[in-house]
Amino acid sequence: MATRQTRFPGKRKQSNQRATRLSFAETLGQANHRAHEQANRRMGRRGEKSVYAAIAAMDHHDHDYEPLLWPWRLLRWVIALVMLPVCWVTSWTFLARFSHATMEQGFWQTSEFWYFMAGILLMIGWFWSGLLQTFFLYLYVLGHELTHALFVLLHLGKVTEFHVSVEGGYITTTKTNLIIALSPYFVPFWSVVAVAIYLPLRMIAGFSHDWDRLLYALLGLTWTFHMVWTLWMIPRDQPDLKENGTFLSLVIIYMANLLVMVGLFCVAAPSPLQSLMDFSSEWLRYAVTAGDVIYRMMDGTIMRWAEKAALR
Repeated sequence: MATRQTRFPGKRKQSNQRATRLSFAETLGQANHRAHEQANRRMGRRGEKSVYAAIAAMDHHDHDYEPLLWPWRLLRWVIALVMLPVCWVTSWTFLARFSHATMEQGFWQTSEFWYFMAGILLMIGWFWSGLLQTFFLYLYVLGHELTHALFVLLHLGKVTEFHVSVEGGYITTTKTNLIIALSPYFVPFWSVVAVAIYLPLRMIAGFSHDWDRLLYALLGLTWTFHMVWTLWMIPRDQPDLKENGTFLSLVIIYMANLLVMVGLFCVAAPSPLQSLMDFSSEWLRYAVTAGDVIYRMMDGTIMRWAEKAALR
């Protein structure tokens, strides 16, 4: 069995809060130390299981995955390098289509756009201010572990243990793979929850379309919540990433988050991206353009080398 473990900041002492209030980074550091000690105790009780940290920085000795042979490491690098042009073309297509719809089709003037932006700005402001920190930390750990657990079930595995607290969390599973390990980094769990609650409620209560603006605000809030925590945690020595190759994991996370953004804007009303089919056709057009540019560059380089070789 494999144990997925999340370590996260705990509550700080309240003896003199105004004078001794810790910064966000200091709180994270102290919690990681406490979680490190808890993990060691837990590993002592479960010596037969593999322990992987899902979020917080930890020592390399805290998990026991075996290092891969160099052919497998090389294969992961090759896959990641092959995916880079795909990521580039997808980014190019998304930015081009979104900027066209925003500026030329007036998407930025719609109320839906500004409600979404209000949610984004509100969450960014909270993240830097640290307000309600303990509450949001708990939500993040809970969403992270529930995402792991959901993908374990989708892969027909079992979750035998589940624990969440402001100091960290973990799940014990019978199955793990690349998608299960990386799913919390590209699935905005609370955005999915917001949609799953709002849409049935809208149908039952018969809300007007004006209420949809609330959903856009919630999506901006929850999606930004997912993004800021993901960006904050990825640089902090994540064993989830090392387990599957850090470079490959980062490329997959970037591509998956980009596709989530494409999906969000495809279903938006009015939509800056008309449909996935429309986006796909545009992607092919940009891919052909990029391929032609690369071919011409390579052809010119080869011709110059050939001319220099002939002169010698």
